[in-house]
Amino acid sequence: MIQTNRFQELIQIASESRLLALEAMYHCGSGHPGSAFSTIDILVALFFGGGIKYRANNPNWKGRDYFLLSNGHAVPALYAVLAKAGYFPEAEMKGLRKLGFGAQGHPHRGSLPGIEISSGSLGQGLSVGIGLARAIKNKKTSQKVFVLMSDGEQEEGSTWEAVMLAPKLQLNNLIAIVDKNGMQIDGTTKDVMPSLDPLAEKYRAFGWEVIEIDGHNFDEILKALAVNSASGPRVIISKTIRGKGVSFMEGSIHWHAGKITDEQYVQAKKEIMSNVN
Repeated sequence: MIQTNRFQELIQIASESRLLALEAMYHCGSGHPGSAFSTIDILVALFFGGGIKYRANNPNWKGRDYFLLSNGHAVPALYAVLAKAGYFPEAEMKGLRKLGFGAQGHPHRGSLPGIEISSGSLGQGLSVGIGLARAIKNKKTSQKVFVLMSDGEQEEGSTWEAVMLAPKLQLNNLIAIVDKNGMQIDGTTKDVMPSLDPLAEKYRAFGWEVIEIDGHNFDEILKALAVNSASGPRVIISKTIRGKGVSFMEGSIHWHAGKITDEQYVQAKKEIMSNVN
């Protein structure tokens, strides 16, 4: 498909965001590049493609949609996209994972503008999202709640308790997004928990509307985000590649987390820069 100017702009922002996240993780000597790079495209679509209502100069605007990062280890991607969107200066990224700075290794509500939830212990984000979505329904406002989760996180029992509850409450303002890169901390999901799939059928069985997409294709992402659920919650299963954009990280079980060496940094920066105009 020939990309439109709009898609090219989103690809540009995604590449710039990957570069910003790479710089931060390299200079702090740690981080989780695998999931950070697999989630960046969906985040760019949300904050730059019209997927979410927000005001960067007024992060607590009462009319905003809510974005919750449940898989908190992917937060370098969120920091980078929020910085690009104008929530805070890009220079804040230099404090990643350092004491006394806002850009902590996992999100901490109140540390930086735009961080709506403290997360990191997996399996909690969807439950928080249900609470927010229910409160919004009670207020009869039009806001939405987006919750991004990892596929490894789908192994948590608390996730499935939340999955059961959301359709009962008819939360058509709740959109879950699963970053399905097929990997988790200690291997592939198919090896660690073979019964995880078929994931889409499981959500459908619990009463969710399911959309499956290529999580690196902005056309598919934007179309999925634009769908309005009629009566219940929706889940977007976003099939992605761990470490997307850096050849030696892509699809590697070794890049859940790790220190980026000087040589790896030079190569990764070169590859990411090739997509930056």
